[in-house]
Amino acid sequence: MEKLTIQEEEAMQLIWRNNGGFVKELLDSMPGEKVPYTTLASTVKNLQRKGYVKAVKYANAYRYEPLIGEGEYKKLFMNGFVSDYFRNSYKELVSFFAKEEKISADELDEIIRMIKEEKHK
Repeated sequence: MEKLTIQEEEAMQLIWRNNGGFVKELLDSMPGEKVPYTTLASTVKNLQRKGYVKAVKYANAYRYEPLIGEGEYKKLFMNGFVSDYFRNSYKELVSFFAKEEKISADELDEIIRMIKEEKHK
């Protein structure tokens, strides 16, 4: 799938949070300063073109529904991110955060426990 821009990711967050919606509904649910209606409509059209949402016609308006779940998108995004910046190594990713002191030894231990527990399910 084609990578999303920051603006498109923000629109997808609205769509996921609302489980789809009309552009006006999405705009109304937008936190903080609102973008113009036409900007959001154009962004949602781009999402449709890229295959992230589908348009369902209701009378003379379209309701946009996600074609990809948030978890699936995160997985795609993270795989690309790790591939692009960490030579496709999650070990290098974790090592980077440890070196930058963004993650503590206790947090790493907790992650290891979570991984072990998941394997035993």
